[in-house]
Amino acid sequence: MKNETAFSVGKRDMYFILGLVILISGLAGYNEYRSAKLKESIQQVALLQTKLFEAFASSTESTIEDVNARINNLTNESVALSGAIQSTQNRNEVVAEQIGRVSGTVGSLDKLSKTDPQLLQKYSKVYFLNEHYTPSALETVPAEFSYNKNTKYQVHAKMYPYLNSMLNDAKTTGLSLQVISAFRSYGTQAALKSSYKVTYGAGTANQFSADQGYSEHQLGTTLDFTTPTVGASYEGFDATPEFAWLTANAYKYGFVLSYPKNNKYYMYEPWHWRYVGKDLALKLHTEGKYFYDLEQRVIDNYLLLIFE
Repeated sequence: MKNETAFSVGKRDMYFILGLVILISGLAGYNEYRSAKLKESIQQVALLQTKLFEAFASSTESTIEDVNARINNLTNESVALSGAIQSTQNRNEVVAEQIGRVSGTVGSLDKLSKTDPQLLQKYSKVYFLNEHYTPSALETVPAEFSYNKNTKYQVHAKMYPYLNSMLNDAKTTGLSLQVISAFRSYGTQAALKSSYKVTYGAGTANQFSADQGYSEHQLGTTLDFTTPTVGASYEGFDATPEFAWLTANAYKYGFVLSYPKNNKYYMYEPWHWRYVGKDLALKLHTEGKYFYDLEQRVIDNYLLLIFE
């Protein structure tokens, strides 16, 4: 089962937009040609004025009134031509602006077509990731930030620089923020959920663990954090300085808390953080909201900016 993306760009749409760019560019070229011809006309008028004055200086038959009349006519023509040139230049500026907008649209659509639409979907009991989905590329978390030094924790490669900056900045403040869970494949999630059902029972397991295909961890942009003192139990993580620091600073790096207190999906998980991009994270932090508070159509507007 695959999700349909609102951002896939069909060939017909791309050809239409490219055709529009070519048409507008042609109009711009035509306006530039008209502008050049008008300038040439003004130069011809100036040449005629020069010849007229020369004729006046050498002629004994012309009258001052005739010369003045001709000069006035030439001046009026010159003013009219100048106005036409200015009008053409104004149109050229408008066309150039339109070309810029269309080119920007083409660039944005092309960028969206290459951005994984799954990255900002609501997966907790809402959308489904099939068993074949994996991130486009994975990066391994350094051992110094790993809870279990013998475990290879991997994350989405494009998200890794933001995670690395956050972990290093936390470290400079004297904190020991460690990754204890990162990317989990469909199969890994299925095995984990089965073990939880055996240990805690299906009812309890469903309160804190997603079924395979509904876990944010499969995206590679979601992590569970702990500290050396809290360990694998997670107990008391929300009372640590590390959690307080994440709450105040994680949004600056693009991370948000997925499951706050009283959410309708799973139990409160202060250790579970998801990368959604700096722009969306800032919006949520500023408005005091959480990821699952927003409608999907609002969230989708931030997909283009997720790795900016």
